[in-house]
Amino acid sequence: MDLLGFLKPMPVIGILRDIPRGAEEACIKTALSCGLRAIEVTMNTDGAVEILRNLKTLAKPYDDLKVGAGTVRHISEYQKAVYAGAAFIVTPNSRKDVIKTADSENIPIIPGALTPTEVQKAYDLGATAVKIFPVNCVGGPEYIKALRGPYRDIPLLACGGVNAENAASYLKAGADLLAFGGSIFSPKLMAEGNWDEIGQRLKTLLDAVRAVIA
Repeated sequence: MDLLGFLKPMPVIGILRDIPRGAEEACIKTALSCGLRAIEVTMNTDGAVEILRNLKTLAKPYDDLKVGAGTVRHISEYQKAVYAGAAFIVTPNSRKDVIKTADSENIPIIPGALTPTEVQKAYDLGATAVKIFPVNCVGGPEYIKALRGPYRDIPLLACGGVNAENAASYLKAGADLLAFGGSIFSPKLMAEGNWDEIGQRLKTLLDAVRAVIA
């Protein structure tokens, strides 16, 4: 799958950390209604494999929503995620075995990196794009802008503190992709089943993105 091409109309990935079992259908409906094209279930979520499989099944009839796995730290987690049907893999680190395996199996992978050396190394190993994480701790949009100088050819995903207020700034600074989690998919709101509030927050963020990429 050409993940970057698929995400071009809406270059955003929603992170589902600690989504409760039973909330999968509401999550899919909310994502589709707002125009989100990609969601990831973190592998340290309780019941992650089951939830990932359920979301994948629910999203299958729709061509404009892909379900992947996030917080994939080890090859064992990668194998579980792929077995459950993950369309793409996102990691917080840059493990050679995980990146190389995904690349050889044609599974899009976005590994985490932070320093310029780590960014180059992750891309050389076969990354589809490189996740700059946690970007908010090292300068936010200004850090993305600084990386863009030498790394004009490497797709960058900004992750860590991304929200509706700063999404546009990250894109204008040169980020190709954005990822967000708790600012929208709040574990508290998901546990309460307050998908109306989640949907409102999501729409606000995606509208901010649309204003830049339109």
